Amino acid sequence: MPIPLTTLSQSSLQDYNDCPRRFELRYLQQLSYPAIETEPALENEKHQKEGEFFHRLVQQYFVGVPAEQVAKLANTANLERWWENFINAKDLRGLRDLGGLKTEVTLSAPLGKYRLVAKYDLIAIDNEKIYIYDWKTYRKRPKNEWLAIRWQTRVYRALLVHAGAHLNGGTPIRPEQIEMRYWFADFPNDPAIFPYQRDQFKRDWDALTRLSEEITSASTYPKTEDVTRCSYCPYRSYCNRGIRAGDALDAELETEAEELFDLNFEQVGEIEF
Repeated sequence: MPIPLTTLSQSSLQDYNDCPRRFELRYLQQLSYPAIETEPALENEKHQKEGEFFHRLVQQYFVGVPAEQVAKLANTANLERWWENFINAKDLRGLRDLGGLKTEVTLSAPLGKYRLVAKYDLIAIDNEKIYIYDWKTYRKRPKNEWLAIRWQTRVYRALLVHAGAHLNGGTPIRPEQIEMRYWFADFPNDPAIFPYQRDQFKRDWDALTRLSEEITSASTYPKTEDVTRCSYCPYRSYCNRGIRAGDALDAELETEAEELFDLNFEQVGEIEF
């Protein structure tokens, strides 16, 4: 029997936004994936695993492991290239020297009947500025306009305002302090940068509240009308929307693996409201 849904994340919200039926199958019914997401499957799986391992390399670096030691673990062509790009990126130099670095941080806050949860690759505090860094190993550089409307960009900044005070010495974080940066391992000199403002925060939290209420009251979960999305959906055979998987280069911009949270909420930062 499926475990009742108690948390929402940027991934589950994006799924609901893109296709309520996929949200239902993945998060409510918790069905296994019956179809290959992308072609060629093995190559894409290898790329995803390398991306996950790259995140671990960067985490090790930011917790103080010497760069030369971390470099020895970059044992594939992709990992070696990504690591070289990372360690030589001008806009990342000196980042490890900041005193307020938090790596692999999970934050949570109440959102309607759910808890909104996000796991951050890196949060860096530099005086009054607070930077959210997210590492991406996309093979295509997505457009900033596309990233700006994704739920990850909206959730990560809004949740940091609500639940990040303990990272800031107990002082509440103002939206104007926050800047989110996507750093692309294959496009190291072209990060996507998103500052934040109070009106954006209000817009985002209002939208999150409405969406959680909609999910709570939903009794039906219609399929998306944009059938092009179905090429990248592992549940497409349930909907009789084709058997051929989409191209991996396009799919990775549309589908990202959901983070599996094993949370002790007493150890997760939050502000009740």
